[in-house]
Amino acid sequence: MLNRYLSNISKRFFKRSIMAKTMNKEYIRTKDSNDKVMNDSNIEEPRIVKDEIEEDDVDITKLRTPIKDLSAVYNFLGARTTQAWVDAAIANVPMIIQDHANCEKKAAGTAMNLIFRYEFSYDLQRKLAQLIREEMLHYEQVLGIMNDRGQAWKYLSAGRYAKGMLKHKRTYEPAAMVDVLIIGAFIEARSCERFAALAEVIDDERLAKYYRYLLKSESRHFEDYLALAQSLSEDDIDERVAFFKEVEAELISSPDHELRFHSGTPA
Repeated sequence: MLNRYLSNISKRFFKRSIMAKTMNKEYIRTKDSNDKVMNDSNIEEPRIVKDEIEEDDVDITKLRTPIKDLSAVYNFLGARTTQAWVDAAIANVPMIIQDHANCEKKAAGTAMNLIFRYEFSYDLQRKLAQLIREEMLHYEQVLGIMNDRGQAWKYLSAGRYAKGMLKHKRTYEPAAMVDVLIIGAFIEARSCERFAALAEVIDDERLAKYYRYLLKSESRHFEDYLALAQSLSEDDIDERVAFFKEVEAELISSPDHELRFHSGTPA
């Protein structure tokens, strides 16, 4: 049951922090020590395993690519990405890369809008602030990939995906907020599923490693959104999740005349 699943992830959610690490950490070399490096903060940070690369490391070639069990993501989604979409995406990788950048920027923008609209919940504000930092970090990384590939930025119109779900959002609070968070969960889960699909077949090991690396954060985001949605609702959200599961699956499976990162089956 989704109830039991949400209960478990909610407990994890309120205990852990996913604060993104700052890219440019400053270190101070003291004159009276033999090249001893000390962090300029008094806060003791967790020790980093020898082979661990920080998430904000923009050198994609050095990113770890952990194996991620995506069974929870696949079970959450109502349909899997079609082979036709994968083939079309592989045939137009630059467009997929740029639309991915757009997705990261839009995700950060959506979270920022929610911060200003819903200021009543400390946990919501804290989690949204963390999401903004992490999404913008990914946006910066994708921009770096585009720059390294010599890929110029081009205008891309928005696809039908997000609009197709948001048109079903309820118009009264807190139901509207709950729906937005459920929709966010599906967007993150779909992103995760498509990163995995592309990483399996893309003829660019650098991109494949980066997509595999993103699986960890994207799968975590969908759980965070669900936990937030349930925490803001006095009623069980199973019915709304089931409703949007059907809506999202239809958008992914039905013919689509535009190729985007979250588009449907190419028409």
